[in-house]
Amino acid sequence: MPEHIRFHPYPLAGVDAMSAMTVRSFPRHTHDQYGIGIIDFGGHASHSGRGPVEAGPGNLIFVNPGEVHDGRAIGGRLRSWRMLYIDPAFMDAARADILGGAAASMTFASPVYADEPLQALFDAAFTHAATAKENGDRMACETAILRLTARLEVNSANAPRISKHPTGSIRRARERIDADPTAPLLLAELAREAGLSRYQLIRGFSRELGLTPHAYIVQRRVAVARRLIRAGQTLAAAAMIAGFYDQSHFNRHFVRQFGVTPARYVLNAQ
Repeated sequence: MPEHIRFHPYPLAGVDAMSAMTVRSFPRHTHDQYGIGIIDFGGHASHSGRGPVEAGPGNLIFVNPGEVHDGRAIGGRLRSWRMLYIDPAFMDAARADILGGAAASMTFASPVYADEPLQALFDAAFTHAATAKENGDRMACETAILRLTARLEVNSANAPRISKHPTGSIRRARERIDADPTAPLLLAELAREAGLSRYQLIRGFSRELGLTPHAYIVQRRVAVARRLIRAGQTLAAAAMIAGFYDQSHFNRHFVRQFGVTPARYVLNAQ
């Protein structure tokens, strides 16, 4: 079977869909969205902020926004999976609709979960990615997403999204980056604001988040660029605005995170 990684158009703004069949490994990275997916065949292993993960056919997989994780094929054998990525604002609005008012932000409790009703609801919601170009039934799509979101409560936890309860100094550094990841931040500046030496910041950040400050900044800039691309910016403009010094630098990091080039991402997701 040919390997592929594809992003699909989706009828609702705030939701992205992806399907993959590959032995490709993904290095540690983050997403600024919720990730909900299912393994269709093969085995997938990763390390998440909530511990090691192994998932097989029929298992649902979950990632919280900002959670550091990686991904690899078990035994180096081909595996296939599908994902829906949901913006936090979209998730909050959907849950407010379902619960009849504002609710605490969702945090997934387990990175792997088995639930047949939830699997069926995921399949129904993902169907609209496969038919987005041919079928403009927005109401059916909204219905499917709301039903899926309602069922996600079976894997919810009342815990902060940031994993491992980072210390105050590391939290301040992360919040500084999150406030504007496109800014030309200096390691010495981040360390000074956190009340640490540069080495202490690197060591603490790596210990608590699994990434160095520089790697985390790059991840956040990729997220900014992806949103700019979806909003209609050219690839070159998105790379520049997001803080990448040239197009090749941006392309390299985008491929490391998503498995496809920015140009392929645009082509698939339109």
